[in-house]
Amino acid sequence: MLTNDPRRRPAHEPVLLDRVLALFAPALAERPAVLVDATVGLGGHADALLSAHPELTLVGLDRDPKALAASTARLARHGDRVHLVHAVYDRMPEVLAELGRPAVDGVLFDLGVSSMQLDLPDRGFAYAQDAPLDMRMDQTAGKTAADVLNTYPAEDLARILRDYGEERFAARIAKAVVHERAREPFATSARLVRLLYDTVPAASRRTGGHPAKRTFQALRIEVNGELEVLRQALPAALDALRVGGRIVVESYQSLEDRLVKQAFAEQARSRTPPGLPVELPGHGPRLRLLTRGAEQAGEQEIEHNPRAASVRLRAAERIEAA
Repeated sequence: MLTNDPRRRPAHEPVLLDRVLALFAPALAERPAVLVDATVGLGGHADALLSAHPELTLVGLDRDPKALAASTARLARHGDRVHLVHAVYDRMPEVLAELGRPAVDGVLFDLGVSSMQLDLPDRGFAYAQDAPLDMRMDQTAGKTAADVLNTYPAEDLARILRDYGEERFAARIAKAVVHERAREPFATSARLVRLLYDTVPAASRRTGGHPAKRTFQALRIEVNGELEVLRQALPAALDALRVGGRIVVESYQSLEDRLVKQAFAEQARSRTPPGLPVELPGHGPRLRLLTRGAEQAGEQEIEHNPRAASVRLRAAERIEAA
């Protein structure tokens, strides 16, 4: 049975844990290092990193108060080496300044929806069960998915479905939503799923996966401003890294991974004007890429932890001060 009590919740399986530990080890081992877990969630990665590095101090951010309650309980045994903050990760520079730690040795992003958010029916993230159309990662603030469905003009609905869900039938779905909400506002996920089954052509349903997957992703991204927050947070995280510090990002859909790839590539290239025979001082690459493209989970991990199936991991090391 699912529960809001973090002490009774099923065990959380952090994705690609061994690879994350290996990537961070050179930056954290055998010294008093500082790492930011920008999406601490249920604390799986954080707990393992703190256990592996006895001198590590961890700053954990999360916008979800329920996740923070769970990670607080899980990480309590590490005492004052842990600082947990209720904040969206684009506030990282502000949080680090308040803690007096403007430079860090590691930053971890485990993006997307947490296991807890998917497992708790009242959050509305999962289309497989009927639930209120909420989808807020922080249920104390902001608009819900129902607000988006019931108030956005058809053109804006089509835009977010197309841009954030990569939905081929965005305009058709938006038109159907506007027609249906005039009869009765949307409140729960089951009615939206039925509309999507009726609107998405049967041929696409047979080959394109569940017809609700793309729409639910788009609504979640819009409700939480996920891409804009990530777009602002990545450069700030890279700037916070000391020389030799490392960043690891796990993303679960192509839009996030594209932003990560672009942010890393921008700082991994030389800024010396083309044609010059030598690298100008202060114009070399600021990052060294640690992964060739995006790494994926192996079959064994996916079988054990299905959430790992869509993960794309990228990592880089700071080699020159920003």
